[in-house]
Amino acid sequence: MGVANENQNDMTYEEYVTWDNGERCEVLEGQIISMAPSPLPEHQDISMQLSIEFGSYVRGKNCKAFAAPIDVYLFEDANKEWMDDRVRNWLIPDLIVVCDPNKIKRNKIIGAPDLVIEIISPSSAKIDRMDKRLAYQQAGVNEYWIIDPANQIVEVYLLKGQSLELANVYDKEDAVPVHVLENLKIDLRDVFPEQEAD
Repeated sequence: MGVANENQNDMTYEEYVTWDNGERCEVLEGQIISMAPSPLPEHQDISMQLSIEFGSYVRGKNCKAFAAPIDVYLFEDANKEWMDDRVRNWLIPDLIVVCDPNKIKRNKIIGAPDLVIEIISPSSAKIDRMDKRLAYQQAGVNEYWIIDPANQIVEVYLLKGQSLELANVYDKEDAVPVHVLENLKIDLRDVFPEQEAD
């Protein structure tokens, strides 16, 4: 994890868009929570398979699927003509589905996606399960998946009232129903790579 500036408690959108070093970061309440290096091949393989599944399904429909990197400004209003330079919350999920075209801007997503998927690693598990889940909950994300490549499981959280609650846990033999997209199930045998025997 890198360090973007000395005062990590006051990172703003205005500062972020003026970076010239090509680094990307995730920020909650002005604090940088993640500046991860390039993902591992296993992570990228899972992300690619999911992108194929979701991308094929939403082709020609109102909803759109986006794979990282894309900045998601969770708490902004998509109907505003511009973003406040003092924005202090944005994340870069591994995959999202957005069904409101007003939220899709030229180089960012403004407002909560309908579905968010994070592929965890040992270093990101706490952030994805705690900090990000609470942020997605507060923003009103309807469905949140946490994918654990090491254990080949998917945790599915659904928004009930104002809380993202764990609805089910699926393993590599299961097909996961996508609640925000009608009649779509993701067969995890097509998503998780075969693990080599020791």
